Amino acid sequence: PVLEVTLALAQRYWSNSEKAILSAQSNVASCLASLGRQDQALVVWREIYARDVARCGGVAHEDAIMSGSNLAAALGNLKNWNEMKTLLRELLPAARRSLGSDHDLTLRLNQTLAACLMDAPEHTRDGLLEGLDIMQDVVRRRRRV
Repeated sequence: PVLEVTLALAQRYWSNSEKAILSAQSNVASCLASLGRQDQALVVWREIYARDVARCGGVAHEDAIMSGSNLAAALGNLKNWNEMKTLLRELLPAARRSLGSDHDLTLRLNQTLAACLMDAPEHTRDGLLEGLDIMQDVVRRRRRV
């Protein structure tokens, strides 16, 4: 309830600051997820991602990429592997172009994709090998950075 009140106040007093409202919504989504209400959190994360993409003019902005990363994590919590993989494959090229391949957020997206490819129950041998290659690349990059 406290975070919902904070969101309501942000919408009322900072209605001209979309970023402040999205930040308050992120807190609500995180709280819902912590309480085990993953389905409700997913709805909020989807809304945040859509609004960030619209606000930023596409997925190439760091805020939109971060929102997409949060949405991917929520999809993973609900074991929605196919949608998670599709979203990550959409986000990664944008993250590489706008942030660079060695940026922490880009590396986290790669790591999440690798885990998705290896953890999905319907994984294939090719998926496992791709996930392993991605993870090895992330480890190499993290050692350099």
